Amino acid sequence: MSMDILLGLQWGDEGKGKIVDALSPDYDVIARFQGGPNAGHSLEFNNVKHILHLIPSGIFHPDKLNIIGNGVVLDPAVFRREIEELGPPVEELAQRLIISTRANLILPTHRILDTAYENHKGNLKIGSTLKGIGPAYTDKSARNGLRAGDILHDDFRKMYEEHVRDHLKILGNYSFAFNLREYEAGWFEGIAMLKKFRIINTEYLINRHISEGKKILAEGAQGTLLDLDFGSYPYVTSSNTISAGACTGLGVPPRKTGEVFGIFKAYCTRVGSGPFPTELTDETGEMLRKKGCEFGSTTGRPRRCGWLDLPALKFAIMINGVTQLFMTKPDVLSGFGTIKVCTAYKVDGELSAELPFHNNSLVEPLYKELPGWQEDISGIRKFDALPRNLKSYIEFIEKETGIPVRLISVGPDRRETIFR
Repeated sequence: MSMDILLGLQWGDEGKGKIVDALSPDYDVIARFQGGPNAGHSLEFNNVKHILHLIPSGIFHPDKLNIIGNGVVLDPAVFRREIEELGPPVEELAQRLIISTRANLILPTHRILDTAYENHKGNLKIGSTLKGIGPAYTDKSARNGLRAGDILHDDFRKMYEEHVRDHLKILGNYSFAFNLREYEAGWFEGIAMLKKFRIINTEYLINRHISEGKKILAEGAQGTLLDLDFGSYPYVTSSNTISAGACTGLGVPPRKTGEVFGIFKAYCTRVGSGPFPTELTDETGEMLRKKGCEFGSTTGRPRRCGWLDLPALKFAIMINGVTQLFMTKPDVLSGFGTIKVCTAYKVDGELSAELPFHNNSLVEPLYKELPGWQEDISGIRKFDALPRNLKSYIEFIEKETGIPVRLISVGPDRRETIFR
């Protein structure tokens, strides 16, 4: 057996939470492999919407084991709130959620540093969620982080205070007013909550489960185009969001990976700053935003909207080794007379199918127009029952990418899903 990987192929917000929840019945273990509380994975069932930031999206299935892997950066205060909002007793949740000893902690001062750094950038802000993600990963890379396993040590409080002192020295270089006690509110209660869960060397557990023939699903956060190395740097997140990140974020060798499920929206969205070649700043873009309820699950910020970008999608497929495509939100496109798809770019006047390296390059998207569809598709559960023009749209994407579209999400509820 091997570990399958599920990740986003755009700038995040592709609908990973819903799809993981829908796939969970087929797996024994669901494991988050990177990111932190900057993620907002939305799930909807029984007419109730749930948003998860740290906890894997298989948590609502009582018979599934969920793991927060070593590649995640974990804010104890957010973790506590999330656990309390889930509903089931902590003792019950502790039986189905395990945390890696190696997952780095987000300290209150990481959040303060995040805000100070972003404010200092002035007009060059990258659009950080201000959750402390970047500073926490910076400390991890600098070999100066606190990890979940450290909270089990008797001298943890001393270790914490030493890190805070170091951060306060850095903050002395910025004219930024803050109240540390306000940022610390709930943090130590979160530490106490974490201690109620098993904090173990999860890499042993995951590899043992694979050897025993159990099915593992690795859940990614954000999206490929926000990857630290291959995204639109510096307007990216601070971790590797691609399939290779699942190996380093969970301690699983590449030879033990299997399917790579790539999720993409039928159109494109982006939150925060950075290049977006197909962005629509007109009434069409506003229509996509309103129909798709395109507002960030974590920040509430309005998402930028635009047509599907095939060169970017092909790049993401290549980088991740995608074996199956999952499309979300084609229901939002119902009612459009014409659907546009970017098939290539003009970069600084030259025809190109590659993402440009420089963010300041002049990029003009070249579009192919396809006929739209008018029908409400939210009640459809079989591919053959979809509108002919939507099926043609899907088949066009399959032909262009060479990868089959095996799942179509036609609404936010877990039941509003078509498997092919």
